[in-house]
Amino acid sequence: MAKLKITMVDGVEHTCQISPRIEYSFEQYKGKGFHKSFSEDGKQSDVYWLAWECLRSGGTTVPPFGEKFLELLKKVEVLDDDPLE
Repeated sequence: MAKLKITMVDGVEHTCQISPRIEYSFEQYKGKGFHKSFSEDGKQSDVYWLAWECLRSGGTTVPPFGEKFLELLKKVEVLDDDPLE
């Protein structure tokens, strides 16, 4: 599974694994399969939602998903999973 590198506007960086739990939460949110959603829709807002869910479920205090959360982001990068980790 992939990872996200989330850079906040204050310069703090988080690297989060897209775990099966995160993938499941995304499917519940979207109402369709994880891979199907990205291959058919390809929305950047879905990547931002994943970043929000990764941070939230990892214990970082974040506002509800929406504009206030997005204002905290500088960028979100999707990284390949490192099989050596």
